[in-house]
Order: sequence, then C-alpha cells, then structure tokens
Amino acid sequence: MRANALKEWWDTQHGQARVYHPLEKTFFGYRFGCWLYNLIQKNLPRAHSLYFHFLERAAIHRGPRRILGRKNFLKEYEEYAPHVVVSVHAHLNHGYFDMLRNSSDLKSKFSSYCGELAYSKGFSRHWVNPEADAFFGPFEETCLAAQKHAMPANKCLVAGPLLRKAFYKKPSANPWECIRDTYGISPNLPIYLLGTGANAVNQHAKVVRSFETMSKPCQLVALCGENETIFRGLSERPDHSVVRVLPLPTIGDTEMALFLRISQFLFARPGAGITTEAISCGCPVVFDTTGGIMPQEQNNLNFWKKYADQLVTCSNPHRLGSIVDELKTIPRVYFPLNKSPAILLDAIKNLIG
Repeated sequence: MRANALKEWWDTQHGQARVYHPLEKTFFGYRFGCWLYNLIQKNLPRAHSLYFHFLERAAIHRGPRRILGRKNFLKEYEEYAPHVVVSVHAHLNHGYFDMLRNSSDLKSKFSSYCGELAYSKGFSRHWVNPEADAFFGPFEETCLAAQKHAMPANKCLVAGPLLRKAFYKKPSANPWECIRDTYGISPNLPIYLLGTGANAVNQHAKVVRSFETMSKPCQLVALCGENETIFRGLSERPDHSVVRVLPLPTIGDTEMALFLRISQFLFARPGAGITTEAISCGCPVVFDTTGGIMPQEQNNLNFWKKYADQLVTCSNPHRLGSIVDELKTIPRVYFPLNKSPAILLDAIKNLIG
C-alpha cells in the first residue's frame, strides 16, 4: 500500500517511479515465507511471535551473500537505474542495500520509509540500517524507535503518513449525498465499518451475527477485499429487520476515506496501514485482537494508547455488539493531513541532489 501510494505521488509531482517486490519475485522460498506469514495471520496471530523472533535472529536477508535470486533483483535494478531506492519493508534494508552498493556501478541513494507507528518489542531491528542515507517515519515515535536500534538521529525524519491521495483531500461538505446515492445508506442510522487486512483477514460473519442477535438498529459496511467467500456469504444472507449489511469488495481510496469519516467506528486488526488511515480521518477504532496480537501490531497499539483516552479491543467478535452497547463513546486519535506528503517527497528529492 505505501509503495503504491509513493509511486502515485512521485509520478504526479516529481517524475517516474517503479514498485518492485524482491521477496515475492526473485526466489520461490521467499514467496513461501510471505505465504506462511499470511497463513499465520489468518489462523493464529499469537503464534506469529515465534515466526517474528525467528526472523529477527536468523537475519536471512542481513548480508548480500545470503540472498537468493540476486541476479533477478540486480537485473531489474540496473535496467531501471533509479536515482533513489526507497524500502518500505523491514527485510530489504541490509542485504539488498549492500548488494546495490557493491555490485553495481550505479550510485543510487538508499532510504527506508517505515510505516510502524511506535516502539515495542515488535519493532523489527531489520528496519534500521545506519549506513543508509535516510530513515523516514510517519510520526516522531517511529523515528525514536529507529534510534533505539542505533539509527543516527541526523538521518531520521518525521515525514508524516504516506497514504493514497484521497486521504489528503478536504472532506466534502455533504459526504452523505455520495454515500446515499451510490450505496443507499441512510444518514439516520449509525454506520459501523468492518475493515479487512491486506491478507483478507476479517471476522465479518461473527460480527454480523453479534449485532443481529442484539437486534441493534445499525448499518454494517463490511469491507471484504479479495475475500470472495465472505463477500458472497454476506451478499446471500437474508435481510434482517433492523441490521442492514452492506458487503463490499476491494474499494478505492476515495470510498475508504469517505467511509472512515462518516462511520461511528472501525473494527479492524491493529495493522499500521489501516490504523494510520483511521488516524488521518479521525475515525474511532475498536481493535480486533481475535487469536491474539502479533508483535508488530503492538507497535500501533502503543501509539494509540499514548494519544487516545482509552484503548478498546475485542478478542471475541461475537461480543462486539455488547461492547459497543456498553461504551458511551469509542475513542479516536486524529492527526489531520496536509495537502500532500510534501515533507517526504521533498526529502527524497533532496537525496537525489
């Protein structure tokens, strides 16, 4: 998500950019690792602690000689010949960086943009390479976390969130018109937004049953992403007398920003991306902790705890309706965005010189 957002902004304002996924495109073993990550997240997030700490110690991509599929990566790099490389993944900041510096005549600058929101034991040490030209983070807490892992303070920059364009636009004076006309949603009933992760992880079916059991009048907007099974299942459910369910497949940034701005709350995993989107729109959040909390999710929960009046979590989606009913208000964190991620874009441009 962050890589595509950066490409979109850079292509519009500063030239050309290309997104490349070394872990998925250079070696089948790395693709398997990504698949395993997604499998653990879907089925037992708590177990991800073992996988996370294994990767922290194993340092599979720490040195260039350990990296498999080097030729494919270097071929892509030399064909495109970028002025600057921006890593948005924790495991691309050491071995890949050294490979570029030592194996090519190109003199690209190398930087990292880390989307994690704060420090915890789940802040990977692999995010930090003191030899890189710059480290960018959305908030001060991100840069302080990097400095705990020995990133020089003079190379750190609080660059603000890196999101898709719609999140930077001024909200419409009457957002209900678009929502009503497009989706038939009523402004007279509360909207509860059910988020889904990039890996299509969600608890929509259980949440829907929770609200239907309570017969609490509301509108549940269920973002299904690429999870076609849950989308079809919710679409085929019989209508309920007071609970309306609107399942949606993958939606664009305009719709996502709009829903976050008008919803009473978002229910989603505490991932860095969707949490940052909620923060930029001031949307209250109930965090889905079904199956436990992954180490890197704790980074974002720590940020929320620092700025919100309360941290509301739900480990049993069947109880979400009751939790919402018991709360007078659901806390939010709001950091409004500027017109663009100009601080980050200008910093990258300055690296080029």
